[in-house]
Amino acid sequence: MRTPGQVHDSTQSKALLSDVRDANVLGDKAYDSKDLYAFLLERGCNIVIPPKSNAKEPHEYDKEIYKERHLIECFFSKLKYFRRVFSRFDKTIISFSGFLNFSGSLIWMR
Repeated sequence: MRTPGQVHDSTQSKALLSDVRDANVLGDKAYDSKDLYAFLLERGCNIVIPPKSNAKEPHEYDKEIYKERHLIECFFSKLKYFRRVFSRFDKTIISFSGFLNFSGSLIWMR
């Protein structure tokens, strides 16, 4: 799924989440759309996406589960400290995913 740089990630969210069922789906306000909401509800997912500030009919979401999103954001931030990850020096997916596993384990062991 390659998109031009000016296209928002949310346009690809259905394709990314097509195999997800009965799970908590966390996202930021940019992913709050009725279309995505209906798509996830039909798959039995618990949607943990805060409503946009200008929403006419704001929906409820679990604020305690949403706090865990911070852990994911921090992990990706720590991964970016590894130059080899953010620069994509590895040419093959096997090499890249291998280094992701390695750097993830280094972060976990700290």
